Amino acid sequence: MKKLLIMLAAGSLMLGACSSSPAIKENAKETQDADKKQEKDSAAEKKKKEEPKEPEQPFKALEPSEDAVSLKERLSKEEKKEIPEEENEENLDEEQPDPNEGTQEKDTERKVPVGETLANGKEDLSDGPLKDHRLVTYYGTPQSKNMGILGTMEPEAFMKKLKEQTQAYSDLDPERPAVPTIELITTMAQNEAGPDGDYVRMTAEKNIETYVKLAEKHDALVILDIQLGTDTVMNQVKMVEKWLKHPQVHLAIDTEFHVAEGEKPGEDLGQVDGRKIQEAVEYISELTEKNNLPDKLVMVHQFTGPVLTHKDKIQGTENVQVAINFDGWGPAADKQALYGKYIREEPNQYGGFKIFYDKDVPVLTPEEVLKMDPSPAVVNYQ
Repeated sequence: MKKLLIMLAAGSLMLGACSSSPAIKENAKETQDADKKQEKDSAAEKKKKEEPKEPEQPFKALEPSEDAVSLKERLSKEEKKEIPEEENEENLDEEQPDPNEGTQEKDTERKVPVGETLANGKEDLSDGPLKDHRLVTYYGTPQSKNMGILGTMEPEAFMKKLKEQTQAYSDLDPERPAVPTIELITTMAQNEAGPDGDYVRMTAEKNIETYVKLAEKHDALVILDIQLGTDTVMNQVKMVEKWLKHPQVHLAIDTEFHVAEGEKPGEDLGQVDGRKIQEAVEYISELTEKNNLPDKLVMVHQFTGPVLTHKDKIQGTENVQVAINFDGWGPAADKQALYGKYIREEPNQYGGFKIFYDKDVPVLTPEEVLKMDPSPAVVNYQ
């Protein structure tokens, strides 16, 4: 009997062990799953920490004045005033129109609404400075008083005047506040071949450093302008590459000064192939990504058709915006017409417009500039 009881007890233990085995396995599986999830989450968190953060743009746009009224709003009010009073009275009981309707009707022939800068049918995949802002630049070099306003003033006085001009654009278009920008001639075309035989003289490194530091101090930007001579686009881009690695620094290319062998800048009209510019755009795009820099801008100066061939090959990337800047001085009406021809009718991603304080007749006001189609994303003064 005792032996039978022992055998029954053993059998019960075995049955108990068998019956509890699935639960144990289930608990073990849940523990393993939880451990794996924790490991996966830890790995994901570690990877997230190791990945570089998206760099922020280093500038601060000038905030609009408290009493600023946008150009769009003023145009809308002006349009309403043009409607005769008796017509307003007759329509009191009718459905009220959209406040922007007058402006829209007035601009039916526009390709881009007033104030907007991105060309019709184009896209911007970057987070560059033109995405939500406008750049107002002062152009020149400290090595010459005849090449722009930059060479006529000491740095701090120059920056004060630049900010005053920039503020006017922020007040006119509060939705797209403007950023003060220094456009520094970095390689200046010469009428003598020079020691390198390329008809170009590089500005002193201390000049670049001075204006980059000035931009840093004032939360502004710098555009390094290259004039090429007989040199290549890529060679000059590499000459200023160390500065392009700076978050504040962007690039401009002066097409008219790129001449063929046997020609001289200033005497012979230069020309740049857009495909060569695109090589530079893609090179700077890779440079930007590799060095985790804020997205860049490449601006191309054009004042007549022949100076820029294969223009359609110039395209922005995910890291670089491109703007074609209409350059040239003379009667304001002619300049507006040519802006229409080279920027509106031959759209690239963004357009720019240059104003000459002492050569344009008359000098266009900021309001007149912003009314152009499309509204210039870059306005530069010389």
